[in-house]
Amino acid sequence: MAREKTKSTPAPTSAQRSGEQAPNPVWFKPVMFGFMLVGLIWIIVFYVSQGALPIAALESWNIVVGFGIAFIGFLMTTRWR
Repeated sequence: MAREKTKSTPAPTSAQRSGEQAPNPVWFKPVMFGFMLVGLIWIIVFYVSQGALPIAALESWNIVVGFGIAFIGFLMTTRWR
């Protein structure tokens, strides 16, 4: 008895990928790491300058700003492919 041929669908090519499966653009990784580094540098500058820099009017809120910037970078890691 002859075997029946099964139809196989070809693997999706890069042109057929949906937005969910598409790779990240070239700029994504540098921006992601940039946000994390800028947030870290913001916090370090705040501590080293004893609160005088980066924005003296924010006082201790500079820490929140630094963590917020770094957090954006960490959120971007969830979308990294």
